[in-house]
Amino acid sequence: MAEEYLLEMEHIRKEFPGVLALNEVSLRVRSGTVHALMGENGAGKSTLMKVLLGIYRPEDGSIRFDGVTHEVMDIRKSLQYGISMIHQELSPIPYMTVAENIFLGREPVRGKTGWVKSKVQIQQTQELFDELDIDIDPSAKMVDLSIANMQMVEIATAISYNSKLIIMDEPTSAITEKEVAHLFRMINNLRDKGVAIIYITHKMDEVFQISDEVTILRDGTFVDSKLSSKIDKNGLISMMVGRELTDFFPKIDVEITDIKLEVRNLTLPGKFENVSFNVRRGEILGIAGLMGSGRTEVVESIFGIYPPASGQILIDDKEIKIKQPMDAIAAGMGLLTEDRKLSGLFLPLSVMDNMVYSSIGNFMGRIGLDFKRMSEECEKQRRALDVKTPSLAQKVVNLSGGNQQKVLIARWLLTEPDILFLDEPTRGIDVGAKSEIHKLMGKLAESGKAIIMVSSEMPEILGMSDRIVVMHEGEKAGELSREDATQERILQLAAGETLTI
Repeated sequence: MAEEYLLEMEHIRKEFPGVLALNEVSLRVRSGTVHALMGENGAGKSTLMKVLLGIYRPEDGSIRFDGVTHEVMDIRKSLQYGISMIHQELSPIPYMTVAENIFLGREPVRGKTGWVKSKVQIQQTQELFDELDIDIDPSAKMVDLSIANMQMVEIATAISYNSKLIIMDEPTSAITEKEVAHLFRMINNLRDKGVAIIYITHKMDEVFQISDEVTILRDGTFVDSKLSSKIDKNGLISMMVGRELTDFFPKIDVEITDIKLEVRNLTLPGKFENVSFNVRRGEILGIAGLMGSGRTEVVESIFGIYPPASGQILIDDKEIKIKQPMDAIAAGMGLLTEDRKLSGLFLPLSVMDNMVYSSIGNFMGRIGLDFKRMSEECEKQRRALDVKTPSLAQKVVNLSGGNQQKVLIARWLLTEPDILFLDEPTRGIDVGAKSEIHKLMGKLAESGKAIIMVSSEMPEILGMSDRIVVMHEGEKAGELSREDATQERILQLAAGETLTI
């Protein structure tokens, strides 16, 4: 008799020192289905998957996969049994080729010599890409790929194991809408072949677009499992956070006054040309556009990471020269970077060390750092932003994604900026933390700060922006007021088309 479930995880319990990460959690997944695993950051999703892969050994519970009960799992065994995973945090070996990354540890070799058959490896990679309709050169170095293409290589690698179960952790966090549609076609093909997918995402729309069933975790406990067709977005959010989020985009009307920042004809050859816009005190200016349109590059250039070759930057109608980020900070700017782990956080350091990094000069006393005042100011930020951490001494690597993002926001608030750039402020964080950060943005605007927000999420752009600048291939394609902005108009401008709607 065929097994009803391919995977059955029953009553899984996992403890860390002082923390009960998973408490009697169960998960059942059928072959040939897409099963969404949902929950806020810290709900236990990643821990449960690490138990499945054998990275963590649970204190209690059982795992039954493909009709066999396994007391102990490890990564190598899980691959042998037919379980693979697409990780949210990309970790390619940058100076190896695409083909070498895909077949790492299982290279085709020549008999007893052990020499890798490079041509065979490249051919097999090309055959895999042809099957998946992926247009990437197998001989290219990973370091030369875009983040989106690195993500597609990661997806192809997981599929190449011919697994019975593939775990996809935030697979669309760094790819375009066109590539998301491509990924969903791949998923549908895998499902048709009987492959099971565990799909982890913070994007609500994706759950209802691609999944058959959904399991919800909250605070390390099992909440419910349902057919995706039997639940709506509000019900799903309510189960995830334990409360109703009645105002997901809490945009408040605030007084928008004089121009705080203006850029005129800003140009960085190869990245963007003749970009002009302004932002006023109390205003949230959204910057939209497809990946590679120049959104992030413009923000980083203004901030002095890659200074522009020409153009003007004016604050309070006075031109300033910014040659490095320290100049931008001194001018009253703060930048929340696109990738908090790659270019924001110092993961091995404490919460307090991460908070004070950009303002440490403000805490100098007569004979060195004033640690008492530093601690007091960081504690104020911790309380104001509701950063969930046992103490300021906690290593920031141990915090959830949403709390890590709040630590970075606290870092910039400690510099007391008048202009705040927020690049993908809610990427990779759960709905509850997103709502909190949106509320914070409203409060900052209300206090008179000028905010420039880059976002790939259309609901966020539409829900939080007072005005929207749209980029296309390194140029400003257009500008829309909050009243005139629609998803269709933004997408038309982002694609380089003339507005017809």
